[in-house]
Order: sequence, then C-alpha cells, then structure tokens
Amino acid sequence: MITADQLVAHAVGDYVLQSEWMVREKGRSHLAALVHVVVYTLPFVFLTQNPLTLAVIAGSHYVLDRWRLARYVIWLKNRPWPGSRPWAECRETGYPPDTPKWMATWLMIIVDNTLHVLINGAAITYIG
Repeated sequence: MITADQLVAHAVGDYVLQSEWMVREKGRSHLAALVHVVVYTLPFVFLTQNPLTLAVIAGSHYVLDRWRLARYVIWLKNRPWPGSRPWAECRETGYPPDTPKWMATWLMIIVDNTLHVLINGAAITYIG
C-alpha cells in the first residue's frame, strides 16, 4: 500500500534534497548517483528503520536513476503498437524523436516517479 508519508518522503528526497549537480550527473557518474541515493533515502528513515527495506529503496533508486531505466519501460510499452520505432531512435527518453521534447521529458519523469513510488510502497508494505 502506498501512503501519503511515502509520497512525501519520495518528493522530499527526489526533489527538495536533490541538487542540480545530482540531476545533471547521476546518469553519467556512479558517485553522483550514489550521493543522490544516500540523500534520497534519508527521509525514508523516518518511515522505517528496517535495513533491508532501506536497502531495497536505495538500491532500486540507484539502478533506476543511474541507467535511466524509465526510458526502457517507455520504449517497451510502445513496442507492440503499429509504427513503433527502434531503440536507436528512442534512446534519449524512450519516445521517438518526433515527440515534442518537453512532453517526452515530462512523461519520462512521470514514469520514473511511478516506478520509484511503486517499488518503495512494495518494500515498505511487504518487507517492513
């Protein structure tokens, strides 16, 4: 179950505490991604002290952000439909290049946030 507390912890960790350097570099640098994950995970300590839960939250966040996995989810969900484009054309956001950049970027952010919230909710609900 996803709670308001989890949404607030996610928003604080991913938006309020994330610096411009982290935003810019986390997809290119393991260090930047790691620093972001440590900062991101801090608000979740107020929700759970279970080390395994915190490790799942931190680890999944690292993997999703470091390799921008939301792009792959977007591309895969569009693959079965007529007119889908090859990965080489869609690698920046998961959407084809003729998708307006502002729209592709915001949709990628929404998918990324949805993945984080779902994983965090599952970790807190089922691990503790």
